Amino acid sequence: MLSSLVADRVRSRVQQIGALVARTGLTPNQLTMLGLVLNAIAGLVLALGYLQVAGVLLLVAGAFDLLDGAVARATGNVTRFGGVLDSVLDRYSEAFVVGGLLFWIVRADLGVVPVVLCYWSIVGSLLVSYVRARAEGAGIPLTQGFFARPERIVVLAVGLLLARPVIVLWLLAIATNLTVLQRLWLVRHAARD
Repeated sequence: MLSSLVADRVRSRVQQIGALVARTGLTPNQLTMLGLVLNAIAGLVLALGYLQVAGVLLLVAGAFDLLDGAVARATGNVTRFGGVLDSVLDRYSEAFVVGGLLFWIVRADLGVVPVVLCYWSIVGSLLVSYVRARAEGAGIPLTQGFFARPERIVVLAVGLLLARPVIVLWLLAIATNLTVLQRLWLVRHAARD
């Protein structure tokens, strides 16, 4: 109940900001591309070992991730292509960031476990989105999931700001894959109706 109230309040605030950003003339697809570029830069900065700087960049890039949809709704410019572009570039964005983290882990010689955690984090992240896409393709709307992209961005950014990337990778690897199972269960339940 509390998380629903917080989500509604955040969504409302993002819509207001989206309406303001829409006045700048930036299109939703331009915001999506800017978010991708910022995530790529965050991945590069992360690969170089600047964890806290990457954490800040990740939060800024995450703002673009929220605003592209809000601007699309504010301008009445919601398109199927824009939705697909956003989804695809979100996957690339996550790959850039986790790839940068993986590169840093290998360079820092932190061992095999963090490498495996990077692998399972990105697999879980991709499958969270894949299950949603397959469900929606089957006519089952699916937005639920306790560890979707916004949560992943915030958790990873906080972990980087605190310089605790391995702990965050444990959380990402476990929580993303549990979210996949949760979404599968939700789809199975919805498919029975």
